[in-house]
Order: sequence, then C-alpha cells, then structure tokens
Amino acid sequence: MANGQLVAEFPTPVRGPNGLQWTDEGLWVVDQWTDDAYLLSEQGEVLRHIGTVTENASGVTFGDGHLWTASNGNTTGRPHRSTDTHLGWVMKLDPHTGELVDRWRTPDGGGIHGIEWDDGLLWITGFQPKALWLVDPNDDFRTVRKFEVRWDRLHGLARDGEGIWCAHTSDKILVKYHVETGEEMEIIKCDPDGPSPHGVSIKDGQLWYADANFAGTQDHGVRDDGQEIGKIVWE
Repeated sequence: MANGQLVAEFPTPVRGPNGLQWTDEGLWVVDQWTDDAYLLSEQGEVLRHIGTVTENASGVTFGDGHLWTASNGNTTGRPHRSTDTHLGWVMKLDPHTGELVDRWRTPDGGGIHGIEWDDGLLWITGFQPKALWLVDPNDDFRTVRKFEVRWDRLHGLARDGEGIWCAHTSDKILVKYHVETGEEMEIIKCDPDGPSPHGVSIKDGQLWYADANFAGTQDHGVRDDGQEIGKIVWE
C-alpha cells in the first residue's frame, strides 16, 4: 500500500466537483450542487458550461462523441425539477447543449457514483452488491463483466493499462483493479485528515482527483477548506 498526497492544482470554478474526465478538449467536471457540466482548460478556465437533466451528478465520462453522466438519484443540493425521477440512471448527453440523447437504469437498480468509457463499453459502480460493472450501451446495457469488491463507497473511475482505478471515498483510498479478474493490483492510501477523492481521471499517466466536499444526507467529514481539483502524488 502506497502513501498518497492530494495536491490542489487550481481554484475550482465548480461548487461541488464530483466527477472528472480528461479529453482532448480539456477537463469535464460535473457539479453535484447544480448538476451542470463544465469543460475546463488545463489552467482551470471555463471553456464551456451546460445544464443537464442529471440528478445528483456523481460521475462523468466521454465517449462516442457524447458526454455520459452518473445520475445518482434524489438530489439534496438544489430544488427538484420536473425531469427528476429520484432514481439511478446513466445519462447520454449532447456535449454542446446538454440535451438528453438516451438513458439507462443502473444494472442493480440503485445509485451510481463512478462511470468510465472503455472502447465502446462503460464501467460503472454499483452498491447492491459493491461491485464494478462493465456494460454495453449499444446492446441494451448488457452486462459484459462484473466483479465484487471489499471496500465501501465506490466513486470515481479511471482506466489505466490492465487496470481500472476506483476511489473509495469514505476510506480515502484508491484501488487499482485488474479489469479481467478484479484482483487488487495497487492501493493508494490518502491522508485521513485531507481531501476525499470523489471524481478521478487520468491524463498522460497522471491521476487527478476532485473533492466535492459534499455531505448530502450523510456526514462524511466535510472540511472547512472547501472543494478541490488536483493531482494525486504517491510513492
């Protein structure tokens, strides 16, 4: 188990950065408070800002020319809207307008935090049981693979070589699982008094994190120093 440090990179223009995804255009971030999506530059400048029908936005990824969001169900960060269902969905959105293109219920029927595009397929987190699911959005969301994990509160995901990183927010660790077997390949332990990794993404081999610092209906250790987006350094 390696010791990791979460180092803020730039002031976040997003009130509750809960999901991250690096693309060729920049860094996509979803806001858990407003459910809006932001495209940021490498310096943290806002390049694009779109509203979405996501509810309780908890993750984001990009693939097949679309933005995909993890809609985690009943929001506590904003007033309810007519489009809210209070259920867990995977949303496929137009990245320029935020318009809903399609949506699917989660495989376990529950909430969802993490989501990651993987060559035409999607990795998503599940809680009933605690597991990572690989699904095919072009085949009625068919389950391609699933493996259960021992750690709680699965959150941000990032594909890396033969593995996929998953943030376990309450434990303040990141675990790299083998994508074929689910074996734990690496574990990064973060400062128990520091930021909590929510969203995770990877760019040029460098892991990035977002800490929404958002308790919702449960107290998971909200800090006085607020939200962060930055890099994960470990040894």
